[in-house]
Amino acid sequence: MKDRTKLVESALDAIADIRDDAVLMVGGFGLCGIPEHLIEALRVKGVKGLTCISNNAGVDDFGLGRLLKTGQVRKMVSSYVGENKTFERLFLDGSLEVELVPQGTLAERIRAGGAGIPAFYTPTGVGTLVAEGKETKIFDGREYVLERALKADFALVKARRADSLGNLQYDFTAMNFNPAMATAANITLAEVEEIVAIGEMHPATIHTPGIYVQRVVCGGTYEKRIEQRTVRARASAGGSQ
Repeated sequence: MKDRTKLVESALDAIADIRDDAVLMVGGFGLCGIPEHLIEALRVKGVKGLTCISNNAGVDDFGLGRLLKTGQVRKMVSSYVGENKTFERLFLDGSLEVELVPQGTLAERIRAGGAGIPAFYTPTGVGTLVAEGKETKIFDGREYVLERALKADFALVKARRADSLGNLQYDFTAMNFNPAMATAANITLAEVEEIVAIGEMHPATIHTPGIYVQRVVCGGTYEKRIEQRTVRARASAGGSQ
């Protein structure tokens, strides 16, 4: 029987055919559910001119922020970029093209790309810079703007576990944009924390079926970062709170 495994040895093997000027979808929300090892492999390989579709651009020294620092990203399609000083500098000096998309619209544009829907109407952004140059239409007395679906050459996603057929499970909010992105690219690369045996995951608990995934790599160790740490002083013994 033909070996159907989608497992690859390393992140560098997984991204081997990503070339300059590729369009990538990169999962993650804040610092949660980021395919950090695949991103690092892109940095090591040195591919450039990338268009990255991602909710945010990481921080200066983590996530997509590492590719911004090395000048490998030409364009970002994102909804939130406020934690990255490198992003700010590159945008202000004209080195980085930015398409800012409302977060719900970004999610729906990706979902539409995976579902084969070319475009949809939404009221979000009407009358703002978001709607400039886009078709609008009135439905039931309300104005809507036409948004195009998003597709990519490659999707880089992060999951909690996978089997060798590429079936994926995510943990809680680490799911974020990853499942939708896995459906909206020509090739999906998944990095995971654990590889399990075929059949160990109950079919009802699989979030991304293996049909959408072409390669899987086990990332090994992961940082558990906190984006904004907020604490208060501990009350002294017997003191008031």
